[in-house]
Amino acid sequence: MATSTSRFDPHFTQHVIDTIGPKASPRTRQLMSALFSHIHDFAREVELTTDEWMLGVQFVNAIGQKSDAKRNEGQRISDVIGLESLVDEIAHKIALETDDVPTSSSILGPFWSPNAPFRENGASIIQSQHQGQVARMHGRVTDLVTKQPVPGAVVDIWQASSNGKYDFQDPENQSDNNLRGKFRTDEFGYYHYYCLKPTPYSLPTDGPAGVLLDLLDRHAMRPAHIHLMVSHDSYKPVTTQIFPSDDKYLKTDTVFAVKDDLVVDFKPFKEDSEASLDLEYNIILVPKAS
Repeated sequence: MATSTSRFDPHFTQHVIDTIGPKASPRTRQLMSALFSHIHDFAREVELTTDEWMLGVQFVNAIGQKSDAKRNEGQRISDVIGLESLVDEIAHKIALETDDVPTSSSILGPFWSPNAPFRENGASIIQSQHQGQVARMHGRVTDLVTKQPVPGAVVDIWQASSNGKYDFQDPENQSDNNLRGKFRTDEFGYYHYYCLKPTPYSLPTDGPAGVLLDLLDRHAMRPAHIHLMVSHDSYKPVTTQIFPSDDKYLKTDTVFAVKDDLVVDFKPFKEDSEASLDLEYNIILVPKAS
């Protein structure tokens, strides 16, 4: 029963938590108890109305209805509210007794594919027509602790084309695995390939994410970026994104994924007939034993 000092039943939330059964795992109990507490506190704090609650229910339903095998609207909503970037930060915080830091992580996003082909160092990931600038991207993968090169690391890259769409969003104009590829570093830890200077693009706004952005009076633009996933059996993998320094959306990325050390400079390049730009990007991995 509510006390005279509270407008709402002070025992209600604890009662809901106490109904969690004895077979629930400790982690499930921790997660759901915290979720119940926070969501109940939110409802009390804003004095959520029945109409507002039902709008929320309908919004959650719409997220599922808009999702399919090629579109994950739930992940997109997590991006828009900054949750995926926050989870990424929590997952990749490490404490090391050194002033050096590994390559920063960033969100995976919904467009990674496990089917990207391995390509030879020096190959191009550009398979289809485009209106962009070709860049020679290269760098070295090294060990955070020893500073030595990491041969045999896999550098998995994917990016949108110059029209702002990924291959499976744009089958009329792009072949499968266009602008995707996996490369192994050589014996000295080096990799290199040809890609495009990336183009900014809008998140799809024809679903709940668009509704939410409109409600919040926010744009849907992502700054231009290239996705990277770098792995090796002896090292902790890193998933990240890199962003051209001249992009106007760096400060207002709609999914909050930009970090200062992930901003890079594409430089004019005249020494290669295949590319007009050069990008050097070195990657530092953390040994699994750290």
